[in-house]
Amino acid sequence: MQLTPKVREILSWYESDNPGTKGNLARILMQGRLGGTGRMVILPVDQGFEHGPARSFAPNPAAYDPRYHFELAIEAGLNAYAAPLGMIEAGASTFAGAIPTILKVNSSNSLSTTKDQAVTGSVSDALRLGCSAIGFTIYPGSEYQFEMMEELREMAEEAKSVGLAVVVWSYPRGPMLDKVGETALDICAYAAHMAALLGAHIIKVKPPTEAIFLDAAKKTYEKSPVPDINDLAGRIRHVVQACFNGRRLVVFSGGEAGTNEAMMAMARGIHQGGGNGSIIGRNTFQRPKAEALALLSDIIETYKAEAAANPA
Repeated sequence: MQLTPKVREILSWYESDNPGTKGNLARILMQGRLGGTGRMVILPVDQGFEHGPARSFAPNPAAYDPRYHFELAIEAGLNAYAAPLGMIEAGASTFAGAIPTILKVNSSNSLSTTKDQAVTGSVSDALRLGCSAIGFTIYPGSEYQFEMMEELREMAEEAKSVGLAVVVWSYPRGPMLDKVGETALDICAYAAHMAALLGAHIIKVKPPTEAIFLDAAKKTYEKSPVPDINDLAGRIRHVVQACFNGRRLVVFSGGEAGTNEAMMAMARGIHQGGGNGSIIGRNTFQRPKAEALALLSDIIETYKAEAAANPA
């Protein structure tokens, strides 16, 4: 695997990491149709835990089979596949070495009323299964946020010590946040920054809206306004800025079901704002495979065209 100058530059941002961790980051960045560009599209399939099997897979029954998701990610030419322990175990041998995997090591479920997650996997599981990284969710704003951050701190230290990368899902939730607040620009940037401060190599957040939620933040943004706040690219640029001025990789979730045109517009905004890509689950695996592959191909081509026109 010969690294591109862009990937070498990205690896240089992670000054404290050992060769094993940098090698696993390189595996993700060099994989698939976007390999070497610094852009990524990742397939996450943790929705069975989060929403239940029928809500996740009934729209496309083939997706009940964990092997389907490996195949979808590989056939689409994605950078990585992220899933909880059982999903990766179900295809680990058949697909060993075919695509970098990210073991999601904590999970919630829709039967719970608390904004918390249980630890459901380990660093040793990730090593045993040949994963490139662990994935961990934190809920900034939750009553349990500090415990989650402490759990992440311990698992990230262990993962890095054995050469694994760390991906952090940073989703603001809690009693002081309503639905508007969860994706408001100031809150989204704050959550992304927290993930960077906690040592994440790759940060996953939701695309931000133009809302400013915190009263204290409104005063700051009035004095130092975000350029192009009404444009997705401008908001993405601000979140990237919050991730150590772009020196940490940040990808954006696909959200709930959207049209192909909306997904393509989001990909263009992410690239133009300096984001590193998309992590798209339900918007792909809930469709028939042919439709999912076509959508993913269009998104990848959008990133490739934008990268060629605006090399980062």
